[in-house]
Amino acid sequence: MTSPDPSAKAYDLLARLGISYRTVEHQPVFTVAESQELRGALAGGHTKNLFVKDKADRLFLITAEEDSPVDLNATSKLLGVKGRLSFANAELLMAHLGVEPGSVTPLALVNDEAGAVTFILERKLLEHAIINVHPLINSRTTALGRDDLVAYIEATGHAVTALDLPHRVIEPLA
Repeated sequence: MTSPDPSAKAYDLLARLGISYRTVEHQPVFTVAESQELRGALAGGHTKNLFVKDKADRLFLITAEEDSPVDLNATSKLLGVKGRLSFANAELLMAHLGVEPGSVTPLALVNDEAGAVTFILERKLLEHAIINVHPLINSRTTALGRDDLVAYIEATGHAVTALDLPHRVIEPLA
């Protein structure tokens, strides 16, 4: 018996919304660096996704441009959350977004039917006409239009909160 395609629920919603997309298959990737090595020249913005929680166990999915050095402490203050943000564990990730570590994506919001996850999008991603994300599995990359991604997320019942995320200062090596 074959296991179901993990992308099926996302692809079904994209089809119902009439959103066109293009998907590229590749070896599984777990980091931005691995993704950059494998993808070649895929046009558009590329993402990294942080599934985090605050001290009150409120959940957030932060989708940022892949090379943004997001400062979680400063982002905690920006969001006005209780305590600081920390990475949520794999069990919470599976329970709410239905994906494994390495496959986190805004397309997984289709699995958060309870609306427990707050979605944050780094505003500079909106500068790209095309945004590339995993379709709930890290062996594929799906490219879709910026406005289509926003429409998809809203169709899952989630608001898109676009913010200028604070960045860590990275000191140059001496």
